[in-house]
This record gives sequence, structure tokens and C-alpha cells, in this order.
Amino acid sequence: MSASASRIERPRLRDLGVAIGRFATGRENAITDVAGVRVHHVTKIEGEGELVPGIGPVRTGVTAVMPAEGDIFLDRVFTASYVLNGAGEVTGLAQIDEWGLCETPILLCSTLCVGRVLDATVAWLSRLHPKIGKEYDVVIPVVAECDDSFLNDAVGRHVTQADVEEAIDNVRGGPVEEGCVGAGTGMQTFHFAGGIGTSSRRVPVGGVDAMVGALVLSNFGDRELLRVDGVPVGRLISDRFNHVPRRGPAGSIIVLVATDAPLIHRQLARLSRRAALAIGRAGGYAANNSGEIILSWSTANRVPRLGAGERTAPSSSRSLSAHPLAPGRHMAELVLDTELDELYEATVDVVEEAILNAIVAGVDMTGHSGHHAPALPLDAVAEFLRRYRPPHPADPPPSL
Repeated sequence: MSASASRIERPRLRDLGVAIGRFATGRENAITDVAGVRVHHVTKIEGEGELVPGIGPVRTGVTAVMPAEGDIFLDRVFTASYVLNGAGEVTGLAQIDEWGLCETPILLCSTLCVGRVLDATVAWLSRLHPKIGKEYDVVIPVVAECDDSFLNDAVGRHVTQADVEEAIDNVRGGPVEEGCVGAGTGMQTFHFAGGIGTSSRRVPVGGVDAMVGALVLSNFGDRELLRVDGVPVGRLISDRFNHVPRRGPAGSIIVLVATDAPLIHRQLARLSRRAALAIGRAGGYAANNSGEIILSWSTANRVPRLGAGERTAPSSSRSLSAHPLAPGRHMAELVLDTELDELYEATVDVVEEAILNAIVAGVDMTGHSGHHAPALPLDAVAEFLRRYRPPHPADPPPSL
């Protein structure tokens, strides 16, 4: 059975009575709280039994993230990256770091599906913009991966062009499903099931409230090292899973951070480095065989692909001056570096909570050859948090 992900109510970290940090969340506590950012998952769960490469079983999917409203190809966003450890792949990263811009949807998938997903995204963009490769230059879609081969027939590359098109065509705001969905279907976080997580914060930046949100494709961590808001939960529960065989040491995480604060490329690179701190706070250490890659962007400024005389409709970029700019020039707003400390703090919080939401939302997942990723035992975790974690004023009441 192949199924498009639908909204299913699953526990989140805050259902355990835990709030990370001091800032309030957005309405959905998701990356989609940053206006214009949209997400959709296509989940593929098919077959069971022994691995037959090219046939199954299948435990995979694809996740599409549209970075901003409107046409991202014509009105690009300032973007930057940080690679904590580079045993992973994000296509288009060299161009992002050179130009400081993102001009395509961002796709998340299984490692061996990168080529197929990239090809399908090129086809989607080429239909939308037939001038690509003619009047426009060629395009390099942003496709990021983690390895789901412990549970999934990765060699079979079961994500199709139709799956990619469905994911991109159906991106939307509002709630974002988490756990074993989309690209995160076959992923594990600290050897527990669950790959997709998200969170958001509202934070003052330069005297104006801004939103920052994160979405992770999480597939990293050793069970014993898991920490939940400082509590060594992994050490406290790992012995009850000693009978469950583990995958090898490979593991990665892709972190996407979006904000509506007006930041340029250099500032977004700094923001990306702060996001990496959350990986360590949750218990990661950037292992040799791991890929920890962060992409951050701002929706506040849009950088038009076309010159003013070539556009048939007004750019969605902010207009900051009543005086017309010379052809070939464009004006952007930015907040001063001295005003960014609270945004840095909130970014670490939001990424940590997104990682923990991925694992809290995960459900028992059995893949090929009897390989199994157990769900995090939430009742036990909630008890450890009540016992060892001091209450925080922002904590919601537990609902478990």
C-alpha cells in the first residue's frame, strides 16, 4: 500500500509536560508558523518479510518543503548552510553557499533516491517554467537525504516521479505530521522510530516579533545518549531494549530552519551554526559516519531572478524606498547583528524540540528481515521527567 500522509493525532513533546526554553511557540508549533512555508509528505509502506532488493519491503517516502509563498524560482530567498559533519548529501549546496539564495522547493528523501527525486523536481520545475535551459539558466534543486536502509529496501529506490509531484503539488500550511511519515518513515532517532519533527518560536528581533521554525529529518544518535531537556533518558531506559538488534553506526540529520526575521546570507550562516548546538544538546556528537547538515533561510526579503524591466508582475520583495532603484539593483532589509542573540537562543530551542518531537511521535516500525525500530516508551519517559527534571514556568500540563 502506498499512502499520502494525512493528519493523525500523535503525542508531541509538550504532551509530556515539557517546554524547551523560554519563548512561546507559534500556533501550530511547526515550521509552517513562518508565513508562506508549506510542507507535504508522501509515505510509502509496502510488504513485509525478508529483503528482496528492488522489490521490498518498503518503508520510505518523500517530504516537500516550499520555503516561501509565491514562486520561489522567480522570487528567491536568502539562504545559508552549515555542515557539522559531511557524510551526507544536499544537492545544490555549493550554489546556495556561492549565491546565498534558494530558488527551488526543498525535498527530503532516502539516500539512494536523491537522483530520482532531483530528476523529478527538475521535471516539475521545467513544466512550471518552460524557459529553463533556454532564456533562463538551468536549475539545481535542493534535495537532502538520510539512510533508511535498516528498515527499507533502499536499493529499490521506491520513490517515484509521481510521488515527488504529489508531495510538491500538495504543500500546505497548518499542522505538520511528525514521526514515521514522508522521508522519515524508515528513519530512527536514538535507535527509536521516528524521523520527522518540527517546532516554532515567537521571539523579539530588533524590537519586532519574529517567527523561527525548524523541521528535521532525523536519523542519528545512540540510544544511551538521548537527553530530553537535560534528563539522561537514554541511560535510564536503554537496558529494557538490549534484546532489540540495532542498525550499524551510520546516522544523519537534516535540519531546516526558517524565519521571517530579515536576515541576509552571512547572518543565516551564523544562525545555522547555532542550530547545530541543538544536536549536541539532544545527545548527538557528529559521528564519523554521520551527516549533520543545516539549511536556514529568511522569508523577509525576496530576490528577483528577473530585472525590473523584465517582470510582468510586481516582485514580492519588500520596497524600502520611495525612490526608484537603478536597473540591476535591488534593496533588502536586514536586522543588525547586535539584535540577534534572542533569535540564536530560540533557534537552539526550536531545533532541539523538533528532534524530540520526531522521536515522541514515532510508532513501532518493523521493516525488512525482521529489523525493528521500537517506539519511545512515553509513559516511562514522562515518569523520568517528573522525577528528575525541575518544573519550568512554561511547561504545559502533561496529557499522557
